[in-house]
Amino acid sequence: MRCSSGERIYNEFTELTAIDSVSFCERQMADRLTEKLRTLGFEVREDDAGRHYNGNAGNLYGCLKGQLPGPPILLSAHMDTVQPGVGKQAVLKEDGRIESAGETVLGADDVCGIIEILEGIRCVREAGLLHRDIEVLFSIGEELHLRGSAVFDFSQVKAKEAYVLDMSGAVGSAALQAPTLATFQITVTGKAAHAGFEPERGIHAIRVMCGIIRRLRMGHLDKETVMNVGQIAGGGSTNIVPESCICRGEVRSFDHQKALRTLDDITRTAREAADEAGAGVSIDTEIQMETYKIEETDPVVRRFAAACRELEIPCELRRTFGGSDNNNFAKNGIHGIVLSCGMYQVHSKEEYTFPEDMVNGARLVAKLITAEMRRQEPSAEISVLQKTG
Repeated sequence: MRCSSGERIYNEFTELTAIDSVSFCERQMADRLTEKLRTLGFEVREDDAGRHYNGNAGNLYGCLKGQLPGPPILLSAHMDTVQPGVGKQAVLKEDGRIESAGETVLGADDVCGIIEILEGIRCVREAGLLHRDIEVLFSIGEELHLRGSAVFDFSQVKAKEAYVLDMSGAVGSAALQAPTLATFQITVTGKAAHAGFEPERGIHAIRVMCGIIRRLRMGHLDKETVMNVGQIAGGGSTNIVPESCICRGEVRSFDHQKALRTLDDITRTAREAADEAGAGVSIDTEIQMETYKIEETDPVVRRFAAACRELEIPCELRRTFGGSDNNNFAKNGIHGIVLSCGMYQVHSKEEYTFPEDMVNGARLVAKLITAEMRRQEPSAEISVLQKTG
């Protein structure tokens, strides 16, 4: 079976990336994808996930009955983009690269994944090939800590095997492990005073916060754990000793308990530094997603490896410090892996992709949904790389 040319994929890519679909503003994208799924024969339902976040659309869940025996397969990508994502314009370069016109992100994250799912299914349907039962989930709010899939009703999903098309890099890479992500906010309360007449009477909240941050370890704490402070804000006028200061950061770890211990260390450090300065402090933490690991011997991995081998696509298994809806799938008993879908330098105005990458991704989807449920043997061609990204 041969999937369509890059031209059809390019045309659909420019169509979908032109739709404004920043997080919680996915209404137009959801409507267009509902049309496309129904054209492919899917029964489509939209939930009320947007209501939880004052958004204008919900998660899209679709199912299509197949002819091959065995359990359904779940395919997933997300509908939202990061900012700046309003007024996106795709530009095709002479070397075949598709880039943003420069003022926004391109939107390849995650339109590449969406298109590869749609086109893979479309190719199979057009060729009249037998396929497994297919379930599709296009989520909202993934870029904001997986908010959409966090409130999705997984009881309606029959599949226990999932492929989430939402990772940078060439098609053929898959992540089997992702971290726990915990966020924290430290609020220091000092004492205001006039900076010109009586600064000594104040407790400088920003200075106290700087002392806290100076004591915190950041970057790679070990091979499994990273920590970062990404925001700091405080004060008002230049003539006032600042009374308050807030900083926000995150911890990621492949070991959930280690992530919790790191939060405890941050809390203890903040309290000690604030006490020494005579300031007040509060620390708020939240677990945004929990770590998971899929073994190389799992059928979902072996079927992916076999599909790559049959298509002569180099297969690479790794772990990633990035999160995806697959973290929520794992929490709900679904064995899934995250597939690269040919998007590069995502979350930046330099984001790009190639039609050839999306063609390969569609071929891979087509192979996965038409593969019979036979036992897959390990392949010596696969190497497990402990990569992050």
